[in-house]
This record gives sequence, structure tokens and C-alpha cells, in this order.
Amino acid sequence: MGDRGEPSSRSGAGAQLRLHYGEHRDQVVDVRLPHAAGARPLVVVVHGGFWRAEHDRAHAGRQSDALAAAGYMVATVEYRRVGDPGGGWPGTLDDMAALTDAVPRLVTEAVGSRADASATVLVGHSAGGHLAAWAAARHRLPAGSPWRRASPPAVGVVSLAGVLDLFESQRLGLGDHAAAALLGGSPAQHPQRYALASPAQLLPTGVRARLVHGDADPWVPVAISRAYAERARASGDDVTLRELAGVGHMELIDPLSAAWPSVLAAIEEVLS
Repeated sequence: MGDRGEPSSRSGAGAQLRLHYGEHRDQVVDVRLPHAAGARPLVVVVHGGFWRAEHDRAHAGRQSDALAAAGYMVATVEYRRVGDPGGGWPGTLDDMAALTDAVPRLVTEAVGSRADASATVLVGHSAGGHLAAWAAARHRLPAGSPWRRASPPAVGVVSLAGVLDLFESQRLGLGDHAAAALLGGSPAQHPQRYALASPAQLLPTGVRARLVHGDADPWVPVAISRAYAERARASGDDVTLRELAGVGHMELIDPLSAAWPSVLAAIEEVLS
């Protein structure tokens, strides 16, 4: 169900509409209208924060405002996270599957021809990069999976310092072993969960992907994106990595940073 005209306050003053893809308080989407006329590509922004409840879509507000200013229809999504009722395994992935199925329709119902849902791009930062890449690979899940869909939900994915390999994330202990918190244990305890939830295990996707990652990132090492890009290209996917010298983690969602033009270029490339 989509709501028209409900003001959004939690994720930046620029959001004009709030839509709901479920009944939980966090199953919501903030929509920013583009600063351009005509049908505009839909950019679905998935925030990071190592899948934990203390981090929400508010910190993606400036990023989302800038994408709208660049001419995109922007849907900034929220989802249940570790620490929320129902978050973690499987609720976080339940929400990501549900929202990627519902958001293009909800936005189109709300704004009509201003949104071009046939040109939907998933843009995720950090843990959001994991979720965006995973959502784009849902057609690669086993036939019995409740998250499987027949085709990708987007024409492209842009991963900004994405946690694209959950096995490696847990091996390195990233985010104080955030992958184990998300999946309820280690790979030794839950190997099937890791196999189903890790984008690196679901290649090839056939979906164009652009990875942007700083080589000075202290939280998610660029080696994760390097390995994913190499593996994806070897499988036949159209994937490239923009490795930014001297750039850390949060610069990728800061429109005032020197990294921002690379983010915009990555979106343009997956749409071209």
C-alpha cells in the first residue's frame, strides 16, 4: 500500500513522500522527487551500518538529496535490522526481497509517469551494498527459496564499499563480527545461510554492476570488492571496480567529497 503526501522527517528534509511496503514501522520508503522533468530512472538507496538497528536511513539523507538533485527519482528504503524485532536472519532478507519487489510499483503508483521503473538501479553502501547485490541475484537462489524471483529486480547495481562476501567478512571479523550477528552464527554453524545470503556465492547474475571502493577504507577493505569483481568478471558478468586512492568509507555517501563524481558516474554507466 502506498501513501501519498505523508511527510518524511527521519531521513532528511528533501523527502517528499513516505510509502509503506509492509506493516512494521521500519518497512518504509522515503521518496525524493527529481530536479528534472520527464520520466526519470528510479534509484533505490539502501543504507549501511553493518545491518544493526542503531544505524538507519537517516544517514543516507544527504546522499539521497544529491541523487534527486542529479535528476533521479530516489527511493531511500528502510528494513528491519539486527536488534529490531524480527531483524537479522531471516527478517532482514525478507524485507529486502519484499521491498525490491514492491518499491517500483509503489513509486509508480504514487508519482505516475515521473518514474521510469523499467530503469531501476539499486545503490547500496557498506552493508547496504551487500543487500543491493544480494537482491539483484535473487534469481540465482535455489528453486525452493522463498526469496527467489524469476528475473532480476533492477537493470543495475552500484555497490559503494559493499560487504559482498559474507564468508570473508566473518573471517576478518568486520563490524565486530557483524555477519555472524546477521546470520545467527558462524559459517561453521550455518554454512547454508552464508551460501544463500552472500552475493559472492550467487554469481553470475547477468546484472550490470559497478563497484566503488576507497583504498583507505578502514571498515570494509577494498580487497573484498577486488575479489568480487575478479570472480564476477570470470563468470561472465559485466562488473567493474572503481578503486579510489586515499578515500575512506563514509566519503562515498558524501556529496561534498571528491569521491562523489565517481558515484554518479557509476550510476550513469549501469543505466547506459
